[in-house]
Amino acid sequence: MKAKEIKQMTKDELDHQIGEFFRERLNLRVQAKTGQLQNSARISQIRRDIARIKTELRSRELNNTGKK
Repeated sequence: MKAKEIKQMTKDELDHQIGEFFRERLNLRVQAKTGQLQNSARISQIRRDIARIKTELRSRELNNTGKK
């Protein structure tokens, strides 16, 4: 997921998307432990996407409160 796409999403969409990423990350971790994981790079990709979403949410929060 690109940062540009994230900036265009609403807060509700971002909250939903981050929940989906957490669920997918959990499933991939379980697959890795049981030896069924096909694409190990997907775990780090999801981690980065979660970080991008959290960064955008925090940025919006700071902009709304007027803090730097």
